[in-house]
Amino acid sequence: MSLSPALELSLDLLRCPTCRARRLRPDRGALRCPATHTFDIARHGYVSLLTGTRATSGDDTAMAQARDRFLSAGRYAPIREAVARLAADSVSEQATVVDVGCGTGYYLAGVLDRLPGARGLGLDTSVRALRSAARAHARAAAATWDVFRPFPLADAVADVVLDVFSPRNPAEFHRVLRPAGRLVVVRPTGRHLAELRGRVPGMVTVDPAKEQRLHRALAPFFEAVVTEQVEYSTALAGPEALDLVSMTPSARHVSRADLDDGLLPDQVTVSVLATAYRPR
Repeated sequence: MSLSPALELSLDLLRCPTCRARRLRPDRGALRCPATHTFDIARHGYVSLLTGTRATSGDDTAMAQARDRFLSAGRYAPIREAVARLAADSVSEQATVVDVGCGTGYYLAGVLDRLPGARGLGLDTSVRALRSAARAHARAAAATWDVFRPFPLADAVADVVLDVFSPRNPAEFHRVLRPAGRLVVVRPTGRHLAELRGRVPGMVTVDPAKEQRLHRALAPFFEAVVTEQVEYSTALAGPEALDLVSMTPSARHVSRADLDDGLLPDQVTVSVLATAYRPR
């Protein structure tokens, strides 16, 4: 597989996941470090950096397809706009953006649209989601990675780190961000998708202590700059309610009977908090 222009743009960010300090170079359809550790470039354009025991929490094929369909309908466009606005504030148009837990690349693409000269790199455990992320934007590269491991990135290379509905690794966020960089975190409030949770047994609920845990985890490394609440009601047409359940971790906890179209709401509340942080 030849190197995509977006992946070529991001090569200087990457470090060998095995020996950590060494750069990766393209070599016959793969990336290779000077110690000959080799990482294949998939035909879909992403690079497979994750080795050893694989995480199992990433989107499977059905989840990724549901996410593609739902996001393409624009129901979460106000969230994407808030992420792009917070990310673009106070950084140059030539910024480097890293999206951790990027999924299909929807939010990363929104930020790159706002910053015409920026480059992006999406990291995710889901191979199926990365197939979409690798083609989500002409300036977005994609790689397999697990948020809980030290990132395969050099120190202080990112102007923006995105964490949208994803797990967090505050120490690694801090390490890869430049001192004047921004971390943008999006998480649901207790009202998010309340109509679905009320009708579908097994839907994952939002822990009331989530905000306190987030603050405790980030406080040693980051200071909040601004928080925006994005809340609105949106109609769900056709199978969109089913896709909305199927694209989330709740899909692993609900039965087919729970997803009867007749039981699903035709309108839901979208309610999230989006916060921009600066490194301490």
